[in-house]
Amino acid sequence: MPGLDTYPTGDFLVMASPNRQVSRRDFLIRTALFAAGAWAGTGFLLKPFARALDAEAGTAAAPGIAFILDDVGFNVERVRPFLELGAPLTYAILPHMQFSRSLAENIHGRGHEIMLHQPMEPHNRSLNPGPGALYLSQSRREIEKILLRNLENFPHAAGINNHMGSRFTESRPKMREALAFFLEREFYFVDSCTSERSVGFATARGMNMMAACSHEFIDNTRTAGAVYGQLVKLKAHALKHGCAVGIGHPWPETAEGLKQFLKELKGSPFKMVYASQIACT
Repeated sequence: MPGLDTYPTGDFLVMASPNRQVSRRDFLIRTALFAAGAWAGTGFLLKPFARALDAEAGTAAAPGIAFILDDVGFNVERVRPFLELGAPLTYAILPHMQFSRSLAENIHGRGHEIMLHQPMEPHNRSLNPGPGALYLSQSRREIEKILLRNLENFPHAAGINNHMGSRFTESRPKMREALAFFLEREFYFVDSCTSERSVGFATARGMNMMAACSHEFIDNTRTAGAVYGQLVKLKAHALKHGCAVGIGHPWPETAEGLKQFLKELKGSPFKMVYASQIACT
């Protein structure tokens, strides 16, 4: 399943009903999603569908697209191409990595939004989520101490999303303990949805916490064309629901596919936004 911890019609033209516009929109969305899945490796074939979504979006309020760059902190050079895009991307930074603090300061200094990419326990015990991780065996006091240490590198963080965590995010009691810590600090939460059984988003909303969930992992297939195809799917989701959240990683192919997507987004009704702008809605 994409995004897991292993790194998870009719002929609408002849319809004459009051819902004609809705039918046309659904048709375009379904067609774009099908095309993006079928031609993910050949981005140029998807451009007509991307333009059709732009035209349809012109009839509604501007849909917002948030892109979260995960796993920031290992390498400075891999993050640089994303900063050079000049787009409002959200940077999810791992705690206690070699460049966590310096990148957090650099990215915040450029006016971008940063969030804590919080490691959490996965189902696969052979996978190490990294330093500062949360586990089901930890007490609430232990969780709070770990999170306090993790945030020492991130004085400007505004939100949190989970790194791995398929096992942890399935536990409502443990998610409540972790999210209560961030709710007190007025953070928002984005559920990375590394498990289809995650209760993270529902738990956060039940606590009246600002929250959102990821809709697409952008670069499970590491080619620029595949990344572009996933971003077109994200655009279709935003058209249907008004907003969408995608997650990618600091790889050259991701930067290249995103660069192409952003170039075409200029002048369209869609707009790139920070994750907080979607979590607040």
